[in-house]
Amino acid sequence: MPLPKLPTKPAALLSVQDYPKAEAGKAVKPRIAVVEPITRNKEAAPQARNKTVENRKTDKAPAENSRAVADKSTKPADGHLRPKSSTSRAADKTGVTKLFVLDTNVLMHDPTSLFRFEEHDIYLPMVTLEELDNHKKGMSEVARNARQVSRSLDALVGDVVDDQIDHGILLSKLGNKDAKGRLFFQTKLQNADLPEGLPVGKADNQILGVVRGLEAESPGRAVVLVSKDINMRIKARAMGLPAEDYFNDHVLEDTDLLYSGIQQLPDDFWIKHGKGIESWQENKHGSGYTYYRLSGPLVPSLLVNQFVFIEPKNGEPAFYGQVTQINGKTAVLQTLRDYGHAKNSVWGITARNREQNFALNLLMNPDCDFVTLLGQAGTGKTLLALAAGLAQVLETKTYNEIIVTRVTVPVGEDIGFLPGTEEEKMGPWMGAFDDNLEVLNKSDSDAGEWGRAATQDLIRSRIKIKSLNFMRGRTFVNKFLIIDEAQNLTPKQIKTLVTRAGPGTKIICLGNIAQIDTPYLTEGSSGLTYVVDRFKGWSHSGHVTLARGERSRLADHASDVL
Repeated sequence: MPLPKLPTKPAALLSVQDYPKAEAGKAVKPRIAVVEPITRNKEAAPQARNKTVENRKTDKAPAENSRAVADKSTKPADGHLRPKSSTSRAADKTGVTKLFVLDTNVLMHDPTSLFRFEEHDIYLPMVTLEELDNHKKGMSEVARNARQVSRSLDALVGDVVDDQIDHGILLSKLGNKDAKGRLFFQTKLQNADLPEGLPVGKADNQILGVVRGLEAESPGRAVVLVSKDINMRIKARAMGLPAEDYFNDHVLEDTDLLYSGIQQLPDDFWIKHGKGIESWQENKHGSGYTYYRLSGPLVPSLLVNQFVFIEPKNGEPAFYGQVTQINGKTAVLQTLRDYGHAKNSVWGITARNREQNFALNLLMNPDCDFVTLLGQAGTGKTLLALAAGLAQVLETKTYNEIIVTRVTVPVGEDIGFLPGTEEEKMGPWMGAFDDNLEVLNKSDSDAGEWGRAATQDLIRSRIKIKSLNFMRGRTFVNKFLIIDEAQNLTPKQIKTLVTRAGPGTKIICLGNIAQIDTPYLTEGSSGLTYVVDRFKGWSHSGHVTLARGERSRLADHASDVL
């Protein structure tokens, strides 16, 4: 089937009540809400996109309620539209800069947020500085971020005369050229009346009072509260104050746009791209592969190491390939090794579906240094990664050790401190790997009970379980590093892990962005989403989104109905 054509007009996501309802026996046609572009005052200073996102109002008209604005100035470099609140849109029309009041959790979530609002100004209430001071002690990520923000603020105000603080401090003085606004501190008490019943001494209510006081002092200025706290934003909206989420750290606004690593080609692909095609065969890593060099209209949309497939419904054989090179309008496709066949099994494991076959081709490719696997529970992420690691450590000797680590974020109540060494403390968190090791060990039916026990001891000696807390400063050489539950990592944490790789090391990141347990981390700002988007198209990395669960019929049914 041919690929769908992209819409020529900017589209907006519909609200829940506007989605078409599916009925038995009837096809549902999707509806696209088109938003008219916002016109700007040509003489006004160019306004950059607003870096924040407002929770949608349900009592607005559909055009105002849309999450995308078809304006070139609101379209960032990544090509995805950012929504704007009505207050921000009104400020853009008049050509005035906005004043963002930052909540403490924004600074502790992203310590560089001070310099990420471009030409707009930033206002810090005194209670925000008090909360930063209360969270600066400790070795946690939040404490480190609080200390980093404090150092940045100290550098900004270090050589400023007292009377200049009231006029604002240039945020670009530290070398951040994109930050063209000014930083204001609360230097006097804001006289604002809060609704009766709100505790005056609570920090959130004091910040709300500051926002209301700023609106009263500057009636013509767009004052917007930015907070990662949902309840804080709800409380502000209930008081009639503009409040928005902080979305500067989001890689994608809609995770449906996340790179999947797989593209289905139309049935007429070879007809449109077969003119002047070249083909040859090469032996690589002990296997024979067929290569095709072709050109055509679909080539510019492909990425290096992206998997492509054609499954014709007219009985013709299917084609599964991988993009190995792209030179302008010319691409080179390589056939894959069929890991679904028993003769190509990896540690006794064979691929059960198309996506698992793609994943094993990445995991078993020594030229691919960084692999990311996304998928729901039961899609085989951990089993495939562990089987590929054992095969390349114990059979081919490509790597000398498997290192396993994961984020220790509990799903329920924490059970407190755990006794023992580092590996013994990490043992309860590695139950998933123990389950998969048991499956892999049982695949050897020829060995007896003693043989399986000896094999299990050998496998255990080659697998090291490490904690994330002690990764900084380390360098791994010729290791097979598996990072499980990577969706709970921040972009900064995952950068720390990936940069640990030394010569000959392969890193595999596993996760499900629908199961994030870290506070203030969402699908769009997860470190796993971050690396998938940043590494796409690199010749030594690959990504596959596993779609089909293979754990059991019970688990598959539970994923669908629960």
